[in-house]
This record gives sequence, structure tokens and C-alpha cells, in this order.
Amino acid sequence: MDAKDLPGAEELSTEEGKSLIDGISQVSKCILVLSGGEPLMRDDIFELASHARSRGLRVVMGTNGTLITEDVARKLISSGVSRVAISLDGCDSRVHDSLRRVEGAFEAAVSGAAACRKTGLQFQVNATVIRNNLEQIPDMVNSAKQLGAAEFHLFFLVPTGRGASLEDIRPSEYESMLKQLLPLEKEVGIRIKPTCAPMYMRVAKQNGGDAVERYTRGCLAGISYCRVSPEGGVYPCPYLPIEVGNVRNQSFESIWRDAPLFHQLRDYSMLKGKCGVCEFNDVCGGCRARAYAFTGDPLLPDPWCVYVPKKG
Repeated sequence: MDAKDLPGAEELSTEEGKSLIDGISQVSKCILVLSGGEPLMRDDIFELASHARSRGLRVVMGTNGTLITEDVARKLISSGVSRVAISLDGCDSRVHDSLRRVEGAFEAAVSGAAACRKTGLQFQVNATVIRNNLEQIPDMVNSAKQLGAAEFHLFFLVPTGRGASLEDIRPSEYESMLKQLLPLEKEVGIRIKPTCAPMYMRVAKQNGGDAVERYTRGCLAGISYCRVSPEGGVYPCPYLPIEVGNVRNQSFESIWRDAPLFHQLRDYSMLKGKCGVCEFNDVCGGCRARAYAFTGDPLLPDPWCVYVPKKG
């Protein structure tokens, strides 16, 4: 963990956090994801979760799992957290610990999952697919089920921040993996949700998968989802580093309603190149963060998509 991930004076205070939550609740009674960095390093995280729940939000948490004990799990439940997502990027410590650069991280995360299961706190497993673990994905899905996870969320890499140093899979492998997930879900018997992989909606529609009924759209950045940084900056998603406002000097509601980039992302006719003419752009849209990472323009086509639109 880098120093910039540690709680510090620049982060929103407890009162600022509560004010933000109030603003979010006025826009929508949505899902609030408490993430980081590591959210359990904030001393007031249970207080913030409880406040969000009192405002009618569904509260979930993204965590590395290493700080979850049975006592912590019970506190999460009592504060209104309905589910946690625990990151496991391999089937064993060899892959996971090397990625996390912390010896023992895998065992600590598995212990956290066990604490959740024992106390009745629902959890899912999150994993990022990269070159080092590509062949392990089916085994990772099985491991998630054996741990007692409710779902398995597979994140596809967006080369931004520290993720830019990781070795990604090729576009053809990306497409192949998406096609494998449909039968794998039925075979293993656990729900699989690809993330940062909007083309899954196109693949599902082409192959009769029910993802088009389960989920509203592939890329939700700036449409029904955004990120608020620890310092109050508002972004379309965690992987698209364009700040559209800051809740320290503007209300969340006004940022959500008026940010020009959000208006562009919500208008599918603004998409450029093949994403703009693709017959699946209403359910897919391409990954806007990946387009920005490779081209500097969040409205250009997702370079990892191999599909050739019929309209093009």
C-alpha cells in the first residue's frame, strides 16, 4: 500500500462524509460502495455506514479482506453493511501475494471471508484478470463458491494508476474469456459478473445469456455510477481520472446533474468511431475509462473490443 492510500488530513472528515451521504441520498436511494484504499482503516467507517443506511442507501464495502475478523464482521452487520467484496487475485498465495506485494495477504483475505461466512455477512469475491492469473480463472470461480461467496466479480484491467504496470491480456483473449463466462456460470453454479467489460452485454445478447435482463448496461460511468475520492473529487468511475467537480465547493446533486462530461456520457450519440454506430451501444457502450487510458478521449472506441458493428 502506498502512503497516498493511508487515511490523512486531506480526506473528507466525518461530518463532510455525512454531508456527502446526505447529498447522494437526495439524488437517489442507490447503492453506496465504501471502498478505498482500504475503508476499514478509517476509524469512522462504521459511523458513516450507519448514517448512509439511515438515509435509505444500500451500503456495501470493497475491501482487501485482511482486516475482517468475526468482531469486525459483526460491527459491519450492525452498522448496516449488507455485503462486502473481498479481493482475491489468485487461487493461492503465489499469485495473490505477488500482486499485492504483501506476504500473507492471501491467507488473511481467506480468513476474512471465513469470518464473514461464520457471522452471516454476505460477501462476494472480486478478482482482476491479468496475464499472471488468466489460466486460473475457472479455478478461482470454483474457489469463490467453496468459500461461500454469493457472487464472483471479474474485473478486466484498465491501465491507469498502478494498474498500468500490470501485464494485460490481449483483446482476443478478453473476448474469449467473456464467452467462457456464460457456460462457466451455469457449470459452477455461482453468479459471475464481469466488470469494466461492457462487451459482456453484447456477448450475452449474441449468445442468449440473461445478463441483458440482469444488468441495465455495460459501462455505467457518469450514467448511473460515479466515484467520489477521499478528498471529495467526483469522477465518472474509479478508473477514469477526469475530475468533474468537488463536493467541498459544490453540492453532489449539482455535480451529478450539471457536469458536462456526465451529459456527454449519458448521450450515446456522442460516442465516436465504431462505438457511435454500433448496434449494441445502448447495452454496451464500450469502456470509457479504457478508451481514455489509450487515447486521451473518453468518447473514442474501446480499443479492447474486437467486434465489427453491422452499421459500420
